Amino acid sequence: MPATPPLEVAVIRNVDGWPEHFDALAEKAVFAALAGSKARLKGAAEISVLLTDDEEQRELNRQWRGKDSATNVLSFPQIEPFGPVMGLLGDITMARETLEREAADLGKSLDDHFTHLMVHGFLHILGYDHLDDAEALQMEGLETQILAGLGIDDPYAD
Repeated sequence: MPATPPLEVAVIRNVDGWPEHFDALAEKAVFAALAGSKARLKGAAEISVLLTDDEEQRELNRQWRGKDSATNVLSFPQIEPFGPVMGLLGDITMARETLEREAADLGKSLDDHFTHLMVHGFLHILGYDHLDDAEALQMEGLETQILAGLGIDDPYAD
């Protein structure tokens, strides 16, 4: 049986305050999303995860999406949607203050909310989106299935 090509999850912290164990959570979420999406590595691959703050996330959101506000997660794919999964896959960025506020508002643990948004961000890297209702249903259903496999409740349940 051939060996699976390696996938490196490179976590970078631009600000203090992010829990150290989030490196392992990010890797676990990315591997679960990859498996749950049925995408397969075609060669060695890398995804970078930037753990930052609202200020930098706001600037990234303004610069790349034209939205002058902080947001929880941004994904910057470097591969074609649903194309070969290899090489530099892209970047995922997260804002600590927004994540903490959302987790508290939703009554969820920070670990579970972070994991959900890592799965969400990585599915965007692979080509999934939620621009219309059909896409949103597909992506949310896949997220829910992946998170259930990680022991995390459906983030879209009322």
